Amino acid sequence: MALLIKNIRELFGTCKGQAVKRGREMAVVDSVKGAFLFAENDTISSFGRMEDLPAELASARTGIEIIDASGSFVFPAFCDSHTHLVYSGSREQEFVDKIRGLTYEEIARRGGGILNSARRLHEAKEDELYLESITRIHEIAGMGTAAVEIKSGYGLNTEDELKMLRVIRRIRENCPLEIRSTFLGAHAVPAEYRNDRDVYINQIINEMIPLVASEGLAEYIDVFCDDGFFTVDETDKILAAGSKYGLIPKIHANEIGFSGGVQVGVRHNALSVDHLERSGEEEISVLSGSDTIPTLLPGSALFLGLPDPPVRGMIEAGLPVALASDYNPGSSPSGNMKLIMSLGCIRLKMTPEEVFNAVTVNSACAMGVQDSHGSVSEGKSAGLIITKEIPSFGFFPYAFGSDLIDKVILRGKVWKAAGA
Repeated sequence: MALLIKNIRELFGTCKGQAVKRGREMAVVDSVKGAFLFAENDTISSFGRMEDLPAELASARTGIEIIDASGSFVFPAFCDSHTHLVYSGSREQEFVDKIRGLTYEEIARRGGGILNSARRLHEAKEDELYLESITRIHEIAGMGTAAVEIKSGYGLNTEDELKMLRVIRRIRENCPLEIRSTFLGAHAVPAEYRNDRDVYINQIINEMIPLVASEGLAEYIDVFCDDGFFTVDETDKILAAGSKYGLIPKIHANEIGFSGGVQVGVRHNALSVDHLERSGEEEISVLSGSDTIPTLLPGSALFLGLPDPPVRGMIEAGLPVALASDYNPGSSPSGNMKLIMSLGCIRLKMTPEEVFNAVTVNSACAMGVQDSHGSVSEGKSAGLIITKEIPSFGFFPYAFGSDLIDKVILRGKVWKAAGA
């Protein structure tokens, strides 16, 4: 069935093309006031002003679902380019430990953090892991996300990393969201290899990567290049090995220290470098000469009490900033991208227009789906958010605790979770 949304108060994100928005361009959001949008075969066919609505659509009575969006804004649905939402269980005890004063590093030394999630994932059967994870997918769909990147990295051995990636593939086959998969075997060094790191790194390079590639389980390869995790030299070897098998590099960088992760990511033409809480002029300069997208994760920074990255300096330098949720059990247990927009404004001092572009077109580019998602364009997937009646565009990130979404459209259909 086709879909016609009419009497839209204002249709936002109508930028032409697929290009990332850089620097000052991020402060501009194209829109159409008093608009309609028509979608068929799951894609956007046309849009424009209501006075230009074709007569055959205006008079249609059958074969078209019609939504009257009077008083509402319509946005392109969110793209979340950095998550770890395939996991087993939760880690609220570590949340309490942080409240009591333990640091992220102290919790990790006690067997918490990533290694805690690895133990739980090892114990979970694949079907159990899928059911837990698809529930989270339904959750973020209801909050307006139409495209999401999901990383492995809680396996930390060949069998369990492949188990995670197969769950991601199964999610892709059974949900209307656009899914991208990232192999993150280099998320942490397992406890049994702490005194012989090279053995584990060689396992990633010589065993895991070839198997991931042979089964077509991932588009991207990621490394946690940071203090206490993987060094620049180790990251260089792992990314080079992944590239030989066609895996596009991404990087966790500079969350804990000035690790050199940004620099090694740029050398490998990484699609994005993510986190960047510890960044300065050198990192901004390196990124300025590249096509690598800095992706910031304000939910994680808030949860862990980390410093905010120098976003204003990045934007002034002409960088194309993206924002993502980092949905994971240990440092950002939320996939609410509307909240991420609000944190971008409140914590990072970005304008509503800048955060809008950071969670739509720029985040689409940071996960390689800009040809189908991230803006309202003819031929793109009909992934849309219809707001409740709100007074202004800026009210959406301003009211950070309010549910302002009336309907979510995924692939041209109103989203309803199973059983809803």
